[in-house]
Amino acid sequence: MSAALLYPFIIVAGALQALGNSMNAQLRGRLVNPFLAASVSFLPIVFVFATLFLVMPTPLPSLDTLAAMPWYAPLGGVAGAVAVFGGLAFVDKVGAGPFNGLTLTANILTSLAMDSLGLFGLPGGGFKPMPWLGGLLMAVGVTFIARVTPDKGKEAGKAEEAGHGLNPRLLYPFIVVAGALQAVGVVWNAQLRGALVNPWLAALVSFLPVVFVFVLVFLLRPKPLPQRTDVEGVRWWMPLAGLAGAVAVFAGLLFVDKVGAGAFNGLLITANLLTSVALDHFGWVGMKRVPAGPSRLGGAALMVAGIVLISLF
Repeated sequence: MSAALLYPFIIVAGALQALGNSMNAQLRGRLVNPFLAASVSFLPIVFVFATLFLVMPTPLPSLDTLAAMPWYAPLGGVAGAVAVFGGLAFVDKVGAGPFNGLTLTANILTSLAMDSLGLFGLPGGGFKPMPWLGGLLMAVGVTFIARVTPDKGKEAGKAEEAGHGLNPRLLYPFIVVAGALQAVGVVWNAQLRGALVNPWLAALVSFLPVVFVFVLVFLLRPKPLPQRTDVEGVRWWMPLAGLAGAVAVFAGLLFVDKVGAGAFNGLLITANLLTSVALDHFGWVGMKRVPAGPSRLGGAALMVAGIVLISLF
């Protein structure tokens, strides 16, 4: 089968990844406790992949593939979950565009570093200037997307580009770390899939520790809890946020080796970025509306140009 036939699915996965972040933010707003919201978000993922594995339990890993698995491979889901939790907690405060722009830029720069240095079992390709130039363009692009903070918007008299009620710069370090861990998680998940052979089993093992961590933290810190009115405000689609984001994780498990890492990440990130800007512009799924003015559109164009350079070279 031609790899190009997989491109539409990868594009949809990238759009769903951005959509999942915004859906998670709405879920957190209704359930109040972020650890409860994260548990509710991830539990359906485990149920779906466990069901699929029970229905399709073969192929199964051998003792040789299990013995060759690095110790960190099962933690790929935990690493990627940091970005999901960041979206759940912060995307409604900084906006979908800045949040996803920062995580994607940190993601791609970390990916370039892992490719160059050969980290986590990747073949070291050495320093290549064009992909790093693409990473620089992405960093400049996200600066344009996130440049208008609430305070600046008021001072400039541009209420239509005002932000989200909290200076996003205070949250940027955490978001950058989350994006870097997201890139690391993709590599660990790929190694997990290679060791466990069955993609449904690999996805299940990847997400199980995430659910365990969030449920445990919620049991240790069960307050605050949502009131009845909060629970009544939960829309049917909010608990599906985790599943929306999981499509991108599973696409990586299945398709990275078929289409190539450059093409896969380029398509995924481009779809994620454009969806994020659209979510802010139209105020979809409860996001506060931030029109896509010249700075955001220009930043998006720079990030897409950076993705092209990274994918082609």
